[in-house]
Amino acid sequence: MKSYFVKGRRVNLKWLLHTLTFILCCGFSGQIRYSIPEEMRKGLFVGDVAKDLGLDVRRLVSGRARLAVDDDNKYVALNNNKGHIVVNERIDREMLCAKKSPCSFGLEIVLEDPLELFSITIEIQDVNDHAPAFPKKEIHLEISESTPTGTVFLLDSALDPDVGINSLQSYSLKSNEHFILKQNTRSDDVTPCSFTFEILLEKPMELHPVTIEVLDVNDNAPTFQNSDLDFEISESAALGSRFVLESADDADVGQNGLHSYILTPNDNFILKQHVNPDGSKYAEMVLQKPLDREEQSRLSLKLLAVDGGNPQKSGTVNIDVNILDANDNAPVFNQSVYKTAVIENAPKGTHVITVNASDIDSGSHGQVTYSFSKSKAGIADMFGIDSVTGRIYVTSEIDFEKDKKIEFYVEAKDQGGMTDSSKIEIDIIDVNDNAPVINVMSFTSPLSEDSPAGTTIGIINVKDLDSGENGKLRCTIEKNVPFKIKFNVRNYYALITDATLDRETLSEFNITVIASDAGSPPLLTKKTLNLKVSDVNDNAPVFSYNHYSGFIVENNSPGVSIFNVNAKDPDENQNARVSYILEQGEIGGSPIFEYVSVNAEDGVISAVRSFDYEQIKELIFVVKAQDGGSPPLSSNVTVKILIQDQNDNPPQVLYPVQTGGSVVAEMVPRSADVGYLVTKVVAVDVDSGQNAWLSYKLQKATDRALFEVGLQNGEIRTIRQVNDKDAIKQRLTVIVEDNGQPSRSATVIVNVAVADSFPEVLSEFTDLIHDKEYNDNLTFYLVLALAVVSFLFITCVVVIISVKIYRWRQSRILYQSNLPVIPYYPPRYSDTLGTGTLQHVYNYEVCRTTDSRKSDCKFGRAGSQNVLIMDPSSTGTMQRIQSEKTPWRAHHSIFPTRAVGLAASPLTDVKYLTHCLCFTVLTLRDAVGQENRFCVVSSFCSPVT
Repeated sequence: MKSYFVKGRRVNLKWLLHTLTFILCCGFSGQIRYSIPEEMRKGLFVGDVAKDLGLDVRRLVSGRARLAVDDDNKYVALNNNKGHIVVNERIDREMLCAKKSPCSFGLEIVLEDPLELFSITIEIQDVNDHAPAFPKKEIHLEISESTPTGTVFLLDSALDPDVGINSLQSYSLKSNEHFILKQNTRSDDVTPCSFTFEILLEKPMELHPVTIEVLDVNDNAPTFQNSDLDFEISESAALGSRFVLESADDADVGQNGLHSYILTPNDNFILKQHVNPDGSKYAEMVLQKPLDREEQSRLSLKLLAVDGGNPQKSGTVNIDVNILDANDNAPVFNQSVYKTAVIENAPKGTHVITVNASDIDSGSHGQVTYSFSKSKAGIADMFGIDSVTGRIYVTSEIDFEKDKKIEFYVEAKDQGGMTDSSKIEIDIIDVNDNAPVINVMSFTSPLSEDSPAGTTIGIINVKDLDSGENGKLRCTIEKNVPFKIKFNVRNYYALITDATLDRETLSEFNITVIASDAGSPPLLTKKTLNLKVSDVNDNAPVFSYNHYSGFIVENNSPGVSIFNVNAKDPDENQNARVSYILEQGEIGGSPIFEYVSVNAEDGVISAVRSFDYEQIKELIFVVKAQDGGSPPLSSNVTVKILIQDQNDNPPQVLYPVQTGGSVVAEMVPRSADVGYLVTKVVAVDVDSGQNAWLSYKLQKATDRALFEVGLQNGEIRTIRQVNDKDAIKQRLTVIVEDNGQPSRSATVIVNVAVADSFPEVLSEFTDLIHDKEYNDNLTFYLVLALAVVSFLFITCVVVIISVKIYRWRQSRILYQSNLPVIPYYPPRYSDTLGTGTLQHVYNYEVCRTTDSRKSDCKFGRAGSQNVLIMDPSSTGTMQRIQSEKTPWRAHHSIFPTRAVGLAASPLTDVKYLTHCLCFTVLTLRDAVGQENRFCVVSSFCSPVT
């Protein structure tokens, strides 16, 4: 079966028969016509094209239906989802078509895959949205005060852009006492004429009023004041010109008064009668036929005034009209229409045609000049005319594509202003001077990179304003791009993909479309279309490094930035927007987010809290980089942060132990020689590196010439021979400094007893213990006084019970009293490294209050099992004291000082809560390591385990 095309749509013959009825109903072959009023709001319904074209709405969506309109004609839009045409912007009929009626514009609906075209015409109906307006807001007339009543004055016409019944229909004038615009009539009422008198009668006297009404009799004829009226009227007077005539007078009234005017019959004037506001009547002559002085130079007329009486009476006045000469003959062209042809792009000055007009008037009235009529703008720019000879010639470039045929009027005018016009029709001969025009009807950019081959990305329409062979077109695209162009119908082409696209390889293409005509020589046009390839989230973020390492100094401020990680995503926009997330993890049993945080935007890793190198040396965690695609893609990287040590810990002296209740003295025999090892100061620094390198210096000494301290190992040795003159009590102050910047230090006091026997030592150290006794007693009495004041607020019964409980507890304390243990380090201990600084770390804490029952003395486990040694002799002393039932008493407190001591076994952790307010232990060690302890009891003491 054969196929046909109906407005761009391929149909077979059977289908064509079914749709013939629809085409006839539309009124046009394959066209739809809608009619809407102007000034409709945006979005209002125009027509259901899906229904009228017999198309499924799904076809409009799948075919990406669109309206093919010019850029300056976007009055309507197509709603593909409903198949409706709706108003897109305000439509002004007067701006679109001016006075043209009917007013309409056309458009086409374009469908793709396959390409189909449908023509639609939309007619715009006029709405009365413009009021009539005068060209000027004010009309200025100069009228002499002697102007007779009835004189006519012509006014400017008003303009109304609307058409039909919405255009100008009538005029009206605001009421005033001087002018009227239309005729007003009045009833002919007459006031009765009468007089009244009275009749008097006598015997009896009677009075009778009598009224006599006088009836009018038509005894007066209408009369004119003048017997003759003279008028001078130019033969050029316009039709409708009015000439007011003299009014007649009639002494009668009512029906007998003046009734009407009658003018002698003639061809040039007619008579119009008017009634003044006072009831008087007047007449005027109106010119109804032009005057021609050449035919008749003078007119004699009579005006007759007639009353309404019976018999009727009249009055007459003669009217003489003298016709003045005027230029009443216009020039006449010898042809009403002139036809010619000219080639487009003809050079300036090219002769087109010569027109000719004649005027039968003589003299100056017969001299004719030629000009273009002003009825069409732009003609004077293309053509010129000789005002004397009527020769028309080319003055500017003529374009066939703008005007295939030019029509205008030429005017011939004499010196009196009389004119005639003739029509000029010029056919423009086409030449191949226009290159093809490429119109992109639709173009999809950006295009998704995952679009399959064969995807339609654009519809192109090619036009050539030339005609014939010059207008035949061919359209191609340049090679080396993954696209091709496919011809459809009526110079419409589809631009489709020829291969798959990859945005990361090439993100945009410049597609050059070439259109050429079949002229000689042929003309061609190129148009480059820039196609951007839109991104699909097919790439995960990639970190700049496989792993990241950084460091931060301990004791940092919370929130300080450490460094940042960076990841890049080759995708773009949201798919390339990388967010950084801290993966779940733990460090030392705590979540990683309690230590560090990562900025989601820039990947800056910040410290959440201050770090302590002594507690944690490094942080290892995972950071995830995730893009903003849907679904998102991500990658991970391992981050390692090293904590750098800071010199924030001073050295800690492990030996000799500084206790508050015991005095430990190193005993040096008087026979000690030079270099005798008195003792060794043992200190550690929990920092690392050079911050833990310790040096020992002797800060103060009773005799600086007797002792020295090893700078690296802390050993206290004699630097000369001990003699009898040296004091028994030697007090050395040793300062221990680390190598940090700035350095930190600790001091320790070493008591040395230079003696060969213990009695010598005991007397020398008595003063030292007395000093401590006073301070401790003062603290005790302050606490006791505070307790007494508090008890004053308690009732007597509570006081008595409390005293009994207190005594009972004191007896318990006495019963359970015990001696403290004093830890020490033998002087024979030697550093394993030979540097004087131990490699082992000791953690301990001493807590004491005035109420020692609530005090804890804590020693953590030693870092090594070879550091602290329990003194067997002291242990035995404690056992002996505990075995005795009677508490220690003394008449005189020699050492009234609290002492807390603890020896830590390398195999166990020991925690003692000790209440000691009474014991003071003096430990003396001789040169061979033997020790003697002296304990003086001034109160009760009991250890609590």
